Amino acid sequence: MSDASLRITEIFYSLQGEARTIGLPTVFVRLTGCPLRCGYCDSEYAFYGGERMLLTDILAAVANFNPRYICVTGGEPLAQPNCLPLLSALCDAGYSVSLETSGAMDIAGVDARVSTVMDLKSPSSGEVSKNRYENIPLLAKKDQLKFVLGSREDYDWAKFKLDEFGLAQQVGDVLFSPVHGELAERDLADWIVEDNLPVRFQMQLHKLLWGDKPGV
Repeated sequence: MSDASLRITEIFYSLQGEARTIGLPTVFVRLTGCPLRCGYCDSEYAFYGGERMLLTDILAAVANFNPRYICVTGGEPLAQPNCLPLLSALCDAGYSVSLETSGAMDIAGVDARVSTVMDLKSPSSGEVSKNRYENIPLLAKKDQLKFVLGSREDYDWAKFKLDEFGLAQQVGDVLFSPVHGELAERDLADWIVEDNLPVRFQMQLHKLLWGDKPGV
């Protein structure tokens, strides 16, 4: 697979802004393209364009940063079939690898060494019908499941899904995040505490530090 290629929007080194490894220096490999159009998307610049790169060149670019942690993200990285060999190659190179995916694509082929961070799309995203619930049994304790919430309706829906699928028992962390500018962070935090939910509240650290800019 050394001649395999992918379309890449950007490769950059920053702090992980979300999920279990928040705050850790991480190389981000952002793949181009996404079949979804979520209303709150903050990476629309990754829908088109990008640069086609050989797998070997991607690995070399990542190695230049001498990292420990790699996050493969998008867009929707699994929309490119060669994402799967990229994930395996990064694991083979000894990195701790995570994958950020929308939950609309089949994750069955993802290397078992990868920590999958999978979304379930809430009603306000406009893409709730794209949720692939067949993925949930494929998740394990090394994986994480994320809800991005824009309203009380979203929160109540997520709370129902948490119970319906036993998500807190299925994955290592269930993450509840507010949509910036649509749901007050304090409101979401108060609801979680009031309902004593087995979830982790999170905000996007990178936006607090650097704002809503690509490549940070």
